[in-house]
Amino acid sequence: MTELSTAIATDVVVRMGELAASASAGDVLVCVGLGSCIGLALVCRRGRACGLAHIVLPSSGGREGDRPAKFAERAVPALIAALGPLGVRPDGLDAVLVGGAQMFSSSTTMEIGARNEAAVRAALQSFGIPVTATATAGSVGRTVRVHVATGTVTVREAGSKEVSLR
Repeated sequence: MTELSTAIATDVVVRMGELAASASAGDVLVCVGLGSCIGLALVCRRGRACGLAHIVLPSSGGREGDRPAKFAERAVPALIAALGPLGVRPDGLDAVLVGGAQMFSSSTTMEIGARNEAAVRAALQSFGIPVTATATAGSVGRTVRVHVATGTVTVREAGSKEVSLR
């Protein structure tokens, strides 16, 4: 008789201004309800580990703080640093961006979502990390899931089905 084992996935919820990195095959990194925020998934091409940051604003304006993932220019290097001890180097990473929506028509002059995406892209470019997939802009909230075991990144827009981006 053959025993069947079923791995149970563990959701690791990444809240606003937080980040997580994992090499545990059972982990699924999740950002729920991304509006103008960016969910930045960094996936190791060799399948060693994945990371996810929930980025709130494009720039810290020089302010220091205890949540490095809150601002794009600090979140990208912090997420790369979190993946380092897991054996991942920046030149082995691909990036997936989710979010960056324009949630309120009255705030069109601020365009936080578009500014967040541009700032994340600029920070990634400085490390030579390519953006291989996106689900950004528009006016709907999204949830992103990063499946560590496979490196699969999925997105679910409000009112829609979950689809794979990578």
